[in-house]
Amino acid sequence: MGTTIFFDEYGDSSVLKVRDEETPSPNSGEVRVSYRAIAVNPADWKIVAGYARDFLPLQFPAVPGNESAGVVTAVADDVSGFAVGDEVIRVGLGGSYRAEATVPASELFPKPADVDFEQAAALPVAAGSAFAGLERIAVEPGETLLVHGGAGGVGIAVTQIAVHRGAKVISTASARNHEFVRGLGATPVEYGPGLVGAVTALGGVDAVFDAHGGADCVAATQALLPDLTRATTAAADEHSAAAGIAHVGAAMDQIGRIVAALAELAGQGVLRFPVQERIPLAEAARAFDLSRAGHVRGKLVLVP
Repeated sequence: MGTTIFFDEYGDSSVLKVRDEETPSPNSGEVRVSYRAIAVNPADWKIVAGYARDFLPLQFPAVPGNESAGVVTAVADDVSGFAVGDEVIRVGLGGSYRAEATVPASELFPKPADVDFEQAAALPVAAGSAFAGLERIAVEPGETLLVHGGAGGVGIAVTQIAVHRGAKVISTASARNHEFVRGLGATPVEYGPGLVGAVTALGGVDAVFDAHGGADCVAATQALLPDLTRATTAAADEHSAAAGIAHVGAAMDQIGRIVAALAELAGQGVLRFPVQERIPLAEAARAFDLSRAGHVRGKLVLVP
């Protein structure tokens, strides 16, 4: 028996329910995994709230969560490449808020031995968005990149990867996070009406990665960057759509390549997320509330 978080209607954290359930043995093409860490993302509560229902309809009851890391406990006879005891990263659409799960082998990727479970679980969504977005806007060594939302999971990964590649990074953050983003190698600037002037005073920018979203970020991007093909967003909304700012949008057939590249960066110590809080899986509703309130520094991790 293992803990599972599920919901059978759209809503806020109050619709999340907890149950214990048996994990089925793997059928053809499947692997059973005991999770050690499950990363929480804003996409999780947005999906539960129904924001994605038009293009991602759910069959209830549904289980949230798109990324996790754990240990293989059983493998179907027709699956090759995985064995009991292997440490793996799981990337999929929903289903990760479980202590143990049976999943398609195609959703699993090897976890490097020198990357712990919490860091591995946080790689696919936040760092994957960062990696794909930086590829889209093609930031070169010596260029200046503005990151909106530099203290969140995506912003942290964008900053670390861009600095590693030789870019100069300017990062928007609340005053309490300025020292933190400076420690990542970025120059912090304050959110608010003076943002455009502050960035211009630093010499302007060649590209923008919006990890925050919203009308103010889009307006600042438009004011600072005449060529919006050098802008991308991980927080697509009506404002970025109206401005023509492309979503990071990594294709699913690229996920394997991206996760492998991220795992290598994590293994080298280039990429690392601070974990703001480790929360028991059964308290997933509290994790939702923290994520939805915003201002999470780094990642929230659920522990089965």
